[in-house]
Amino acid sequence: MSDSLKQGAPLYEALLRYKEAKLASFHVPGHKDGQAYRVGSGNPAMELAQVMEIDVTEITGTDDLHHPEGVIKEAQQRAASLFGAEETYFLVGGSTAGNLALILSVCTAPGDVLLVQRNVHKSVIHGLMLAQAQAVFLAPQLHGASGLATIPSVETVREALRRYPGAKGLLVTHPNYYGMGTSLAELAELCHAHGVPLLVDEAHGAHYGLHPALPVSALAQGADGVVQSTHKMLAALTMGAMLHVQGRLLDRGLLRQRLAMVQSSSPSYPIMASLDLSRHLLEQQGHAAFSEGLSAADWLRQAIQSELPRFGIVQTGASGEDAAYTTQDPFKLILYDAAGFWSGYELQAKLEAANCIPEMSDERYVVLALSLGTTREDTERLYHALQSMAGEESFTLAPVSTWNIANDLGDRVSNPVPFTIQPRSQEEIEAVVVENSLGRIAAEMIIPYPPGIPLFYPGETISEKALRRLQGLRQSGAKCQGAADSQLNTILVYKHLHKEQTEGGNTDEK
Repeated sequence: MSDSLKQGAPLYEALLRYKEAKLASFHVPGHKDGQAYRVGSGNPAMELAQVMEIDVTEITGTDDLHHPEGVIKEAQQRAASLFGAEETYFLVGGSTAGNLALILSVCTAPGDVLLVQRNVHKSVIHGLMLAQAQAVFLAPQLHGASGLATIPSVETVREALRRYPGAKGLLVTHPNYYGMGTSLAELAELCHAHGVPLLVDEAHGAHYGLHPALPVSALAQGADGVVQSTHKMLAALTMGAMLHVQGRLLDRGLLRQRLAMVQSSSPSYPIMASLDLSRHLLEQQGHAAFSEGLSAADWLRQAIQSELPRFGIVQTGASGEDAAYTTQDPFKLILYDAAGFWSGYELQAKLEAANCIPEMSDERYVVLALSLGTTREDTERLYHALQSMAGEESFTLAPVSTWNIANDLGDRVSNPVPFTIQPRSQEEIEAVVVENSLGRIAAEMIIPYPPGIPLFYPGETISEKALRRLQGLRQSGAKCQGAADSQLNTILVYKHLHKEQTEGGNTDEK
């Protein structure tokens, strides 16, 4: 690594000084700067041992994530300056840790109400459970051409705040997994007019606002607490994320205490160093850090559209004005078989056979995640893979809807849904054949992964539309977390609980 890149990354520099000092370690971790893997010859773990040379703990000179006073404090302050926050906290448990901490900071008493976009990540549901909070679920907007869901409309949020003036805040996911979004500014203004914070799970938008070609960040639009997965779309190690805050609507002392609860007391220094380096890379190179990746993404998009009509790309403006979808991350390419033969799952399998590995797929679409690390060589390789497939046919007709379409019928604002950390009693639940589950109350979460958005949460009524999606997931062989039956032939439900017996359950169609 060049000397110029080292300078200005205080945490990383401290770890390099530790490595170069060749100190005798009488502290954890037990691998002793990787020495445990250097005993003997022909060791196959030397690459990992090199990382272990900077895998330290809270000793003199390396600071403490949970009480930063030195290099970690400086690294976090520099990150706050770059991303436009008043304070930034490093996360070593991904955006999950940030979502949990935010919810536990605003929902401080059992029964507190939080307004929540329905198609949120599973970590939000887990945060509600830990806080023993009540969620008022808000139906997201749907993009007409693709059927994909974005954030709730301003009108939906306004109605929710009218019905539940005691709500502790609003939590939305923006952008969605497909890089789609719309304006957050009005939601921020609306929340602030009611004296509550806007919390944004911006896991897939850590790069937003850092280049003119990228959408505006949630912080720049007035959000109070923003969680970003720096490892997803920037350059940190996996699990490296940041939580940014601004304004006076979040209790930062409480937030720090909550972060200490949900994060390890022995945080990974390599992960934290990668957060520091990722920030410094952007600070040093500025807009140029994104130039090659954006150019490669633009070339790929244009090449597919002009030369490969077999494949379609979801994009803004494809069906005229649509308030649900006004911004698109240029690094997320949403691809589908315009001929209608291949499902997203089948297209992903074909790409993987060509050694091009997508981020995810659903019943119709494949999501390709590019980044500042993507090269023109990468995109040319993908283009040639698609070119070779363009003339192929299949006899499987792809479904025209995706599993995460949410609540397009009925009331856009649910009744309060109580969540609890109390485990379910085995005497209260039973497994039923999926086809016989209509109208029953789910006793487990069914979470297609990725992207980790629950199709059901415990206590939710299984509607006809959701049942059809569950059957579609089973047919396609989708991977689902949380399901007791991994084959999705059965689902756990409450024995003696039905829709009309649930108090405050979400009764919207999904």
